[in-house]
Amino acid sequence: MIIVLAFLAAFIGMEAVAWLAHKYIMHGFLWYLHADHHKRDDSGFFEKNDYFFLLFSIPGITCIFYGVGFHETVYTAIGAGISAYGACYFLVHDIFIHQRFKLFRNSNNRYMRAVRRAHKVHHKTVGKHDGSSFGMLFFPLRYWKDVN
Repeated sequence: MIIVLAFLAAFIGMEAVAWLAHKYIMHGFLWYLHADHHKRDDSGFFEKNDYFFLLFSIPGITCIFYGVGFHETVYTAIGAGISAYGACYFLVHDIFIHQRFKLFRNSNNRYMRAVRRAHKVHHKTVGKHDGSSFGMLFFPLRYWKDVN
């Protein structure tokens, strides 16, 4: 049971980490890596913003390696939760919202429409400041109302 709780806590906790990192790191001192994501000109498949995937994968990989190497299943579960969030982020953000791969283009699912709406509002701000809706999986309730 503790393994499942550790996994879920890490997965859910990553939304808070992602929100904080997005607001204070990506829209803060590492804006130069994130800026091209907001000013996207479709000049290529990769953008500097993609380096964040490498940066944010380090804690999950570290926990998994430590957990497996030292037979600490709680650390393995935490690393798996972090990594599962990263996989969801990739699927929702890059595939569904930004259509890097032309899959899931026309979802009628209310949650998916709301998450896309919240992200669209976030991208209305092309500058470093005055952004909104920094989360990915959880977002303000007003976006649920927008899609009804």
